[in-house]
Amino acid sequence: MNKHPNKSKHSDTLHKFYKREHDWGWKKFIVLPRLLDGFIDDSFSLIIKAQVQVIRKSVNGPFPCLDSQYRKELLRVYFTVVNQIFLRFMKEKRNKLMDDKTRWTNICAFWLGMDQKSRRAMSREKMDVIQKLVVKHFFINKNVTSPLVMDFLFKGLNSLVLDTNKEKIIITISKQIVRLLKDDSNASENTLKTLEDEPKKEIAFDTKELAVPIVSVDNDMFVLADDAMLLLEKAVLEPFPGERVPPNRIEVDYDEESDDEKLLTEYARHTLEVFVLDYIFCNKIEIAYKEAIALKMHEEHS
Repeated sequence: MNKHPNKSKHSDTLHKFYKREHDWGWKKFIVLPRLLDGFIDDSFSLIIKAQVQVIRKSVNGPFPCLDSQYRKELLRVYFTVVNQIFLRFMKEKRNKLMDDKTRWTNICAFWLGMDQKSRRAMSREKMDVIQKLVVKHFFINKNVTSPLVMDFLFKGLNSLVLDTNKEKIIITISKQIVRLLKDDSNASENTLKTLEDEPKKEIAFDTKELAVPIVSVDNDMFVLADDAMLLLEKAVLEPFPGERVPPNRIEVDYDEESDDEKLLTEYARHTLEVFVLDYIFCNKIEIAYKEAIALKMHEEHS
């Protein structure tokens, strides 16, 4: 530690502890003459401050999460790095999804030729399957930003689940009220119509500044929120979360740190949605398309 905080030397490391693990600790060095530049206090002592965060897996999923205070401290240093990790992933997937226009047109035609039941079956995947793949993709051993990335992916997942549940609750309550009023002979048609339209207005009001959702949650499944081909097109054409910052995000006395957390949570949520969409496209739709092409070629040559 230095007498002047901005001159203090900081180092963050990430390690898994094993019985025989010894390759951990602080590896940052300083030449001895520089210690005289504020590192030695008035009692001729050198102060070294160490902080340890034991990271445990979340009880609700495979994402290892941080304590709130430690997250804030890491965020001050690594906000830009984590931000770029999410952005880079989304840009790579965006470029990959429609890189071949001819192939894309053929897959769209194949998809439109499928029956609704097959499309619905392909448009969903178990949450635990996706979550394990997300951890495998984003968590890098001994990379200090990995726990921060995992933490925000968990926050993004919670945001996705809460919004899905909120929409279900609004619609369910409204239907129950309408059902009760239909039994009431004094209830007018206009009243019933207003109540039927109210949940749509409520949901539209809450999401008017957000992009159209790509994925929703149904019990233990991730489900595409619309037709797969439409969602793929939106994923390619729509701006990223940071490019559509709502006007009210900028305030006179805003909390910069809180604002950063909100932005990264939004990025993480969108990253999860793109991950699900890409997984379903590559591992279900594209494979089914290739199998159909192979079968057609076999029939033509037989």
